[in-house]
Amino acid sequence: MGRRRRFAADTRGIEGLPVRLVIALVVGVASLSVMMNMLSGISGLAVTELDVQPEPEVVEPGDHTVEVSVVDPDGHTVSDATVIARGGSARLDGVETAATDEEGVAELELSPELRPNQRDGTVEFDVKPPAGGEYSDKRENTALLVVAE
Repeated sequence: MGRRRRFAADTRGIEGLPVRLVIALVVGVASLSVMMNMLSGISGLAVTELDVQPEPEVVEPGDHTVEVSVVDPDGHTVSDATVIARGGSARLDGVETAATDEEGVAELELSPELRPNQRDGTVEFDVKPPAGGEYSDKRENTALLVVAE
């Protein structure tokens, strides 16, 4: 038998390793760059969160007409959305709903009440975004503050 080479003494495998790693790294970075460029061109993945702006923002207990604007993060109003008012820490008799007009404003007739010895409370709003839009309402919206005299 001839001389046997020992694996520990063979240094040829180490010579090609750094070059292969550099090539794999370059190819990986190039592929990642192409994929990120493709994803940034897709606008269908973006969802815009909606919020409300009640006017007036503070009321006393009793009957009130409250205009609620539905807005996107840039402050632009959204039409054809449905606004739902529910009693938070202030009480409402049931749930009130209204749709926003072309200007993004919904009018709600609200009669909030406070419990005995309660100084203030809130009426909470939810928004059902218009169908077919890229809007959502996952976060808590601005509330209407009800303050006793």
